[in-house]
Amino acid sequence: MLPYALIDLHCDTLTALGPEDRDLLAAFRDPSRREAAAGVLAERVRGADTLDLPGRHFSLSAIPEGVHWCQCCAVFVPDGLQKEEAVAYYDLHRDSFYRQMEAMQDKVLHCRTSGDIESAWSQGKTAAVLTVENGSVLAGRLERIEALARDGVRMITLTWNGENEIGSGSVTDHGLSPFGKEAVRELERQGILIDVSHLNDRGFEDLLKTAERPFAASHSNARAVCGHRRNLRDDQIREMVSRGCLIGLNYYDAFLRDDGRPGTLEDLWRHVEHFLELGAEGCLALGSDADGADLPPCLDSPEKFAGLYGYLLDRGLSEDQAAGILWRDALEYFRRQIG
Repeated sequence: MLPYALIDLHCDTLTALGPEDRDLLAAFRDPSRREAAAGVLAERVRGADTLDLPGRHFSLSAIPEGVHWCQCCAVFVPDGLQKEEAVAYYDLHRDSFYRQMEAMQDKVLHCRTSGDIESAWSQGKTAAVLTVENGSVLAGRLERIEALARDGVRMITLTWNGENEIGSGSVTDHGLSPFGKEAVRELERQGILIDVSHLNDRGFEDLLKTAERPFAASHSNARAVCGHRRNLRDDQIREMVSRGCLIGLNYYDAFLRDDGRPGTLEDLWRHVEHFLELGAEGCLALGSDADGADLPPCLDSPEKFAGLYGYLLDRGLSEDQAAGILWRDALEYFRRQIG
């Protein structure tokens, strides 16, 4: 295995259409305009190879030569879509993922297990893992979890910023619902990883009482370094470390620093250093939030993502520690949790 590999736990590239589609999505949420908007949106999605567009934070063709890459590709379901609307939105983008995997099979492979990831790398291909951001995709029905498992979904973010049938996100203050607690247990039974990024503090505490398997925070930083409530508190980090969980470093400016200025590599390093001080070596990975957030110029392309390996070495980490953050911690977590 080459030391130069990279696993990114979260990007929104799959569902990130152009700026002109924001109005289309707003129309999709409006019951009086939904039917017409749904047809146009479906045509846009079916015709866009979103995972290989130039100028994106992530693009398959922009991956540096020689880097074994695994990208977790989220179907991001916006807040505000209700039950079957959320299901339909997920189905549309799931099918887009499948289509793109088929159309670009010479460079990318849909992966469900750690073995699949290593197989893709051995073939010189990018490994793509299907995930979901926002548990509204369950539409309040436990049987939807089995359907997601059949689709090959390997991780689900329980909430986005608002509320859904599972619980509450970072801009609200309720915990997990009774359905949410049942869903956590069923997700674990079906082998779908639970992702607490976006979950609020009360929901996190409820999850600690409910979860029996190690979970993930696919794209969250340290709140002690940057005070945004989307970041993790020290006690949450320590609890995740004690449970063998996984934490993905987020590159979003607002989660890197508090003053509203663009983030720097030094800002990301402050989070790395803090996590390591809390014992997170072996539990730390990357979770860029590519194409779903404003990333700083120093971290806005696959080439710059991959450059973190050299940067971490320059900051004094060993090759083993740097490789752990870039790919090995995530791969070992996947091996333990999903095979």
